[in-house]
Amino acid sequence: MAKNYVGYADKVTPKNQLQFQKFTDSIQQVANQANQYKCLSLCREWLEFFKDKHIGFGMAFDKLNSDSVRTFFADEEKTNWTDSSFKSYLIQNKAKLDPVEGIWSTGIYEVGIVKDIKPNQFMAFVLKADSVRWMPQQVKFRIMKQGGQYQTIYFSGGDHSEQHPTLIKDADTLDFGFFKKWIKAPKPLNIALKNEKEIDLSPKFRVLDNETALFEMPSFGKLDYVAPTEALIKKNESILKNTKHLIIDLRNNSGGSVLVYEKLMPYLYTNPILKEGGFVLATAENIRDGYSKEYPEVSDSIRNVFKKDLATLKAHEGELYKLYPVDTIKFNTVYKNPERVSFLVNRNTGSAAELFLLEAKQSKKVKLYGTNSSGAIDYTEFITSKMPCNFYTLYYPACKSLRLPDYPLDNIGIKPDIAIPANVTDWIDFVKKYNN
Repeated sequence: MAKNYVGYADKVTPKNQLQFQKFTDSIQQVANQANQYKCLSLCREWLEFFKDKHIGFGMAFDKLNSDSVRTFFADEEKTNWTDSSFKSYLIQNKAKLDPVEGIWSTGIYEVGIVKDIKPNQFMAFVLKADSVRWMPQQVKFRIMKQGGQYQTIYFSGGDHSEQHPTLIKDADTLDFGFFKKWIKAPKPLNIALKNEKEIDLSPKFRVLDNETALFEMPSFGKLDYVAPTEALIKKNESILKNTKHLIIDLRNNSGGSVLVYEKLMPYLYTNPILKEGGFVLATAENIRDGYSKEYPEVSDSIRNVFKKDLATLKAHEGELYKLYPVDTIKFNTVYKNPERVSFLVNRNTGSAAELFLLEAKQSKKVKLYGTNSSGAIDYTEFITSKMPCNFYTLYYPACKSLRLPDYPLDNIGIKPDIAIPANVTDWIDFVKKYNN
């Protein structure tokens, strides 16, 4: 991290060096006595020191052998309960079961929840799962009951890391937020099955009324979103040029590539737009793991830009190099329509989506609605680095904004022009009716 993370020298300073060293030593002492399953939580706890949303630590299951994953997690905590013994217990004790005891499912995962050894605590163990990361009888989570309310003791994520999500129990639904809704059997599981379906994050365009169109851009996370976004813009060119009000929904867009939104900029443009630049920490590892990748799904012109950047970084290996100088976006035409461009932004709008906001808000047409954005924009461009243990992968940024240190935005976010009140549920309707 000290060598390759571009933000290290900004985060670990002479002022906090002693504090950081003591913190690191304390984590190391715990790690020396911990089993392999504590590795994720300990590493993540250490990385939290940097307060950088572009830093992550996890397991790339799609690149791991299934047998090796099963073996790795084979010694996780298990219960003696089996499918048959638990179902017999439910039948024999039907009249005196706690409401939370029973079989709960997401549609793919299925757990049994039963009284634990400690009073007012309950254990959830796997009845059915993917049989790779999770096997029957392994303990998935524990909850406790206080004053008739249930709360999480811990929840083991897909990578077996210990999490502490807020739990909301509503009748026969256990809602762990990011960790899904669990429905109690034998209730219909259509809600849970819907919850498990892969969410469609591709761009979408639709006309709302005679004066308003909506461009939904839920993700910039894949370079293969570039082509469909450009196709949507081209297909709806006439509508864009004849619609007074364009709403661009960036809620929950956690970023990706700035290339996804570039073709939309002419429709927002009123005056030259300053495009912020950045330094890249051009270490051998960063060049190898982050800038030497090939992207067969992109156009030849984009591929040539990547090749040029790679050659430049190789020529400046070992430097904090200004790969992206400050630039100015200029177009020859200012379109009459759309007259008004409204961005929908929430706390999950981050990274490249925030770069889009910084550029767009310089236009006289543009207003931001919602809440502050995520604040994940000072250090960007993911590097994916394999750890000595093949099961773990470290993610960190290699690019540092030229705004720093004068205008930091990390963990602060970009403030909206118009805050949408917390009691408003239909943001699109709010923006449509809002009088500038």
